[in-house]
Amino acid sequence: MLLQDLNNIQDFSLKALQKCEAFLRFYARYQIINFTAMSKKHKGRPDGLVYSTNNDFYNDYPEEAAAETAPKDKQKLRVKLDTKQRAGKVVTLVEGFSGTEEDLEALGKQLKTKCGAGGSAKDGLILVQGDYKEKIIAWLKDWGYTQTK
Repeated sequence: MLLQDLNNIQDFSLKALQKCEAFLRFYARYQIINFTAMSKKHKGRPDGLVYSTNNDFYNDYPEEAAAETAPKDKQKLRVKLDTKQRAGKVVTLVEGFSGTEEDLEALGKQLKTKCGAGGSAKDGLILVQGDYKEKIIAWLKDWGYTQTK
């Protein structure tokens, strides 16, 4: 009887250990897949899969190739003033940039620094707080963006 109880305890502890190991594998996979897919910089899988119970699962989709930034003289940038949904405050928008997000952010930072104003750069759009349309057009033309209007 004592030997049978000992075997039951060993079976129970082995099952508990296996459940803990399975939970840790699940938790690690959940952390990697779910939270990186929610990040702005890391896109999810194209097929929408978030989690797999397959132990041999891995993300087999290749990274998307980064878009190259067009030369400065080929960029058709449009500079305009906007007040929509901004409580009457004027902002200067620079539209039409085609290239990588890093280059867009670098150009946005350069413009904001020159203007001494705040703003943002995302989704192919540079937003500078304030009315700096003429100055921005002049600076962009000086920097080689010849098709700027």
